Amino acid sequence: MKTSQILAAAALSLFAAAGAQAETYEGVNTAVSTKSRDEVNAEAALTASSPNQNVPRGSRGPETIAVSKDRAIVEAEAVRTAYAPDQNVGAGSRVNSKVISNMLHPMDGGAQAQKSSGAVAK
Repeated sequence: MKTSQILAAAALSLFAAAGAQAETYEGVNTAVSTKSRDEVNAEAALTASSPNQNVPRGSRGPETIAVSKDRAIVEAEAVRTAYAPDQNVGAGSRVNSKVISNMLHPMDGGAQAQKSSGAVAK
């Protein structure tokens, strides 16, 4: 019984010694700004008085988008990707696997079949 009391007292003294070490408080960090208080107040007043400031984006109609490709090219790429035989297979689909597509693309197979049938018809 005495040894358990001695061990308990030793454990409590270790916890007390560990808890005595605390961080020092250095106060609140100071804000770093390139603008003066007057400049910030002027900008806030200008923004607060601007019209339609609380209107969510897109509520004034469709936004313009810069087009980089022709619509037909994008549509053809989308159709080709949709018909790809391994479109839903990723490198992590199976353990220690690599995605190597050796399957013919249906769009390519159709083109080859048309070529071969055209060659037979000649």
